[in-house]
Amino acid sequence: MIKVAILDDFQDAFRQIVDLKEYRDKYEFEIFNESFREEKDAIVALEKFNALFIMRERTPITKYLIENLPNLKYIMTSGMRNKAIDLETAKKKGIKVCGTEINSNPAAEITWALILGLLRNMKQEIDNMFQGYWQTTIGYELKGKLLGLIGLGKIGTQVAKVGKAFGMEVCAWSENLNLSHANEIGVLPMNKEELLKNSDIISIHLVLGERSKSLITKKEINMMKRTAFLINTSRGQIINEKDLVQALKDEKIAGAGLDVYDEEPLPQDHKLRFLPNALLMPHIGYVTAENYSKFYNQMIENLDSCLNNKPIRLIS
Repeated sequence: MIKVAILDDFQDAFRQIVDLKEYRDKYEFEIFNESFREEKDAIVALEKFNALFIMRERTPITKYLIENLPNLKYIMTSGMRNKAIDLETAKKKGIKVCGTEINSNPAAEITWALILGLLRNMKQEIDNMFQGYWQTTIGYELKGKLLGLIGLGKIGTQVAKVGKAFGMEVCAWSENLNLSHANEIGVLPMNKEELLKNSDIISIHLVLGERSKSLITKKEINMMKRTAFLINTSRGQIINEKDLVQALKDEKIAGAGLDVYDEEPLPQDHKLRFLPNALLMPHIGYVTAENYSKFYNQMIENLDSCLNNKPIRLIS
C-alpha cells in the first residue's frame, strides 16, 4: 500500500474530485487541509509517506525536509514548474518529481476581476450595499485608457486581447519581448520607463527569476501617474512589498490589485490588509474547478506511471 499525503488542500477539494474508494486497494490517502506552522511539524507529520501531492509554491519542499523523510519516493506537483521544491536534493535522493498541465486562462481572468474591481470601486460599493447605502463612489471607464503589460507571454497576451476588446490602447515591455508577436496582436512595444510613466493600468505577467525579483520598487512606482493602478497576479516578489505599502499609504498611485504576496497565506496583521486602496485576493488566480480536476487526476496518473516504471510529465 502506497501512502500518499495531499498537502495544503485548503478547500478540501481532493475528496470532492477523486473517488477515494476507487483507489482504496492501492493508495492510502491522507489529506492535510492546513499548512504546517513549522518545518519540524511537517517532518513529524509526513515521515511515513511514500508520495506527496503538492500545490505549486505552498509548502516548501526544502533540502532539510526531503532529507528527513526517509520513505519519500515521489513528489507530484501542480504545474510543470515549482520553485518551492529543491529539485537537486530530490534527484540526489532518487525521488521522482512529476508535474501536471495547468490552464493559464484563469490567471488572465482574475487579472481583469482586479482591474474592474479597482476602477469601479466594487469592494466599497458591495460593502456599502449591505449597509444600506446607494452609489457612494464614482468609477472610471476602461475605453481609451492605456494598459501597460510587463510581460507578453501566454497570460499577458490573453490580458492584452481583452484590453483591446474594451477599447483600450495596449503597450508592453519585457527584456525578451517578441516584437513580431506584439505587432501581430496590436500591442505597442515600449521601454520600461515610458510604460511606467504613461500607463493608466500596469499589469505584471512575468515568471519570477533573478532578473524579475524586485523589478518594481519605490523608484519605479514614483515614475507612475498618481492616478494609475498596479496589478500583480504573477509572483509577489516581483514588487518590493514594503515600497508598495508605503506608496499606497502616501497615495503615490491610485491603487493596487494583488493576488500574490511575499508570504502566503498573507499574515492576518499584514499592512496591506488595512489599506483602502488595495484590492486583495488570496492567490486564487489558478484556483478553479477545472484546474483542480486536472491537477489531482494527473497527479494520480503520474504516480501510477511511476509505479509502472514509465514516469510521465517528469520534472526530475
